[in-house]
Amino acid sequence: MADWIEAGTKAPDFTLLTHEGTKLRLSSLRGSPVVLYFYPKDDTPGCTKEACGFRDAKTRLAKHGAVVLGVSPDSPASHEKFRAKHALPFTLLCDPDHVAAEKYGAWREKNMYGRKSMGIARSTFIIDAAGTVVKVFKAVKAEGHAEEVLAALPA
Repeated sequence: MADWIEAGTKAPDFTLLTHEGTKLRLSSLRGSPVVLYFYPKDDTPGCTKEACGFRDAKTRLAKHGAVVLGVSPDSPASHEKFRAKHALPFTLLCDPDHVAAEKYGAWREKNMYGRKSMGIARSTFIIDAAGTVVKVFKAVKAEGHAEEVLAALPA
């Protein structure tokens, strides 16, 4: 299990499939700040609340030039359905082998009702236009998270 990436670290690069089935390489977004958030599963209550928070903050995020990327182990079809159902205006990335999640430390042991398992820890990484992680949110609470992210974005 990898340690969390910390602020001040160069953002680990990765290439993942998008909800559209095309490939996206993180480093291709240099020049824009990126809000990279990891979430456990499409269309579950907490994940929906978090995604809709980013959706509702779209205009304010755009003022920062921020690109929002949501990452979970779900398939392109699942992501597409989730986006359509909730009118999500940003890219969802498929990480079924948790390659990106492991690089950022978001693939962690979870303890649910005494049962231990590996899974995505809800977390967000703000990456500046130069590709450096400037803020890390660990163990994110879905409610109000988009506001926390907005407050932490570089002006």
